[in-house]
Amino acid sequence: MGNSILAISFTAGLLTFLSPCVLPMIPVYIANLTGVSSLEQPKDHWRPFFHSLCFVMGFSIVFTALGASVGLVGGAIAGGPLRIVSGILLIAFGSFLIAAQRVSWLNYEIRLWRFSGRSTGYVRSILLGVAFSLGWTPCIGPLLGGILSTALATEGVWNGVYLLGSYSLGLGIPFIVVGFTMAKITPVLRWISRHGNIISLVSGLLLIFVGILVITNNLGFLQPG
Repeated sequence: MGNSILAISFTAGLLTFLSPCVLPMIPVYIANLTGVSSLEQPKDHWRPFFHSLCFVMGFSIVFTALGASVGLVGGAIAGGPLRIVSGILLIAFGSFLIAAQRVSWLNYEIRLWRFSGRSTGYVRSILLGVAFSLGWTPCIGPLLGGILSTALATEGVWNGVYLLGSYSLGLGIPFIVVGFTMAKITPVLRWISRHGNIISLVSGLLLIFVGILVITNNLGFLQPG
């Protein structure tokens, strides 16, 4: 698998982190994981760091397992029709992200837990990461769906693992950085969140671009050699 495809998957994870309904909630995530106020500077920077790491571990396990499953299906049902379906899904997810900027009712969200504000253990942080991976839409849905569609088109278990692992890194690394430097970086996050429409537009165009490559059987264009 080419490094360019993995880079696109990593970028999709980063764009998920920067998406309009994930980014503004990041300080709240950290606060809930560590049991401190979202406006309070934690005295121990390592505690938010390890809680963030556990949270990332939780959703990475789920995403990577999904990637392996989809890659297995793609390998078992290889062929032109599957590639066309994968490309259409990518374009549909990209179009959804762009349309959501104009159609307000598309910007809904579902959460599987409520923030309690109490101090939490590391196991609970992992479980919250699992819940995050399963129940947060539409911010994760379109981009994650796009990467899963790409994994389906690459037709291989390990390809799916690599793609979703890269996606998890793109989403997880910024989260860990914020967990370690929350008080200093919060103003930057607020500035970025004010440009959420641009993030969604770039995300949508990226998915549409990859979708066209998949449909035209030019995904190899992103692979070296």
